[in-house]
Amino acid sequence: MAIKGVLFDFSGTLFRIESVASWLRAALDETGISVGEDAFERYARELDAAGALPGGSTPELIPEALAELRWTRDRDAQRHRDAYVGLARRVELPDPRLYDALYERHKTPSAWRPYPDAAEVLGELRRLGTGVAVVSNIGWDPRPVFRAHGLDGFVDAYVLSYRHGVQKPDERLFRAGCEALGEDPRNVLMVGDDRRADGGAALLGCAVHFVDHLPVDERPEGLRPVLGLVGS
Repeated sequence: MAIKGVLFDFSGTLFRIESVASWLRAALDETGISVGEDAFERYARELDAAGALPGGSTPELIPEALAELRWTRDRDAQRHRDAYVGLARRVELPDPRLYDALYERHKTPSAWRPYPDAAEVLGELRRLGTGVAVVSNIGWDPRPVFRAHGLDGFVDAYVLSYRHGVQKPDERLFRAGCEALGEDPRNVLMVGDDRRADGGAALLGCAVHFVDHLPVDERPEGLRPVLGLVGS
């Protein structure tokens, strides 16, 4: 079986979100709100524990009132916003403007960093003529992030859960990715960091390769093994 197309997850696979401290600092700067260092560290710690940063830590405790919303958050844009703003509101921040500012910040290109080998791997796949689609559980359009970091030219299609109303591991999202590339699922490789969500591609017949969900500086070459699987 030759791999003729590759589906990539977005967060934790090709890109990684900034730290909670950087995220909070950016929102404070955007709103012009000042807090002391002790308060800043406390807010950052509590936001992290609440799982309020999309792409960041899993909540230590999910309130019953938010459980269903968080579980289905990637099915549409409003759910995504409500889930994460709801988690952030578990932390008593000094100004209510911060909740919206935090949510908007995480969608900006400067909040994301590509993994060190992302450009190399995507560029080589393009050189080989291998189709590439991004298949992501997400509540917003990440294409500006790819453009800002110079990676959009390597991606043939974006299949985003909030536009399809379903989220991984539902095989319909992977099928849409394969169809966007014009490839049989048996000739497609799914690359992701979530064994449950991204592993759903195997039910469709795709090969699956997992990478570790690590900070950018701790995973310099996690994507390179993908090149050894193409055409094999």
